[in-house]
Amino acid sequence: MNPLRSTILAASRSRRVRHGVESFGATRRVVDRFVAGEGTDDALECVHRLTGEGLRVTVDHLGEEVTGATGADATVEAYTSLLAALNEKDLARGADVSVKLTALGLGADEHGARDRAARILASARDAGATMTIDMEHSALTSTTLDVVESLRDEDPSVAAVIQAMLRRTERDASRLAADGARVRLCKGAYAEDAGVAFQRRADVDASYRRCLEILMRGSGTPLVATHDPAMLTAAIELAAAAGRIPGSYELQLLLGVRPDEQRRLHSLGMTVRVYVPFGTEWWGYLMRRLAERPQNLAFFARALASRR
Repeated sequence: MNPLRSTILAASRSRRVRHGVESFGATRRVVDRFVAGEGTDDALECVHRLTGEGLRVTVDHLGEEVTGATGADATVEAYTSLLAALNEKDLARGADVSVKLTALGLGADEHGARDRAARILASARDAGATMTIDMEHSALTSTTLDVVESLRDEDPSVAAVIQAMLRRTERDASRLAADGARVRLCKGAYAEDAGVAFQRRADVDASYRRCLEILMRGSGTPLVATHDPAMLTAAIELAAAAGRIPGSYELQLLLGVRPDEQRRLHSLGMTVRVYVPFGTEWWGYLMRRLAERPQNLAFFARALASRR
């Protein structure tokens, strides 16, 4: 693994490093570009702005690795409150919520986490929204996909997430595509051993393209999560080759990253969905975005400099 990427991922777990960054006055303004804010009202404001531009959204209440029932139940409450507020503001239909199972207590109680996810799913269905179960580190891949499968028995629209960096993902893509699932394909941002994950960027890119082709030829809905121009172009070309029309797949990009490209793709008739994170636990999220492509550190540094 790239040594800089390893350093960034280590920093994502350091409270001391986070405190140092937060103490720098310009940081909050930079974070605000990539995170909608800390509260539900902040998320609503961001969703209203993006949907007003014709973009779709998937909203993520940031947080993971929750071990106690109290914290896990608080995550459920955060999502149900968000969905109720989206519904009240007439913003829920067409929206999606992205949920991490460890935020629902997966590490301590798999059945409890599955039941909490079902409660969020029920709220999403009532509001006219959909739900995606996010993917985390490789040790949880099988368990996470098992939970997705059980939830899809209740609502086939529940989306899975797969990571191109993992060696197993091509097989997972084939199975999910055959099942007609909604599948978000990302490259992956967790530190993984060479035995389970590709380490070279070129190998990850090649895996991403192979998985894209499988999903585009399948009967489900590919959710193409990338900012890589080459992969976006490949997605559009593979969709056309598979006879897909705009609306039968989505391009998913992160809040604050290449917003002009998001609008350009939408203007071409593409379905573009923006990943909107909110909450107080933004540090790990931000560091993983930097780790996905360490060149982003230069972008982050320029953003800080421009806001002093």
